[in-house]
Amino acid sequence: MPYAIITKDKPGSASLREAHQSAHKKYLDENKHLLLAAGAMLDDAGTAAHGGVLLVDVESYEEAEAFVHNDPFWEAALFENVTITRWRKAFFNSERLVDL
Repeated sequence: MPYAIITKDKPGSASLREAHQSAHKKYLDENKHLLLAAGAMLDDAGTAAHGGVLLVDVESYEEAEAFVHNDPFWEAALFENVTITRWRKAFFNSERLVDL
């Protein structure tokens, strides 16, 4: 089941994000079999990350929650807010996959 995990960084936490970026990327690489998509949310200039979106394919809400709780960014207390919700893929590569 696909789940969307949307994270928002704490204000003023750019240095904390930078300090744990390598460990975060390693974690994602190690778990890429669960990822449908993942990426940072950026400021309007496209230069600074302030959160992220992870689309994961897991069996339950609890597995999605465990996924984010094992992320080095979580362990570093980077996030101000995390939202986890079921997700339905309706469009992919400009193609509609399901009736809306």
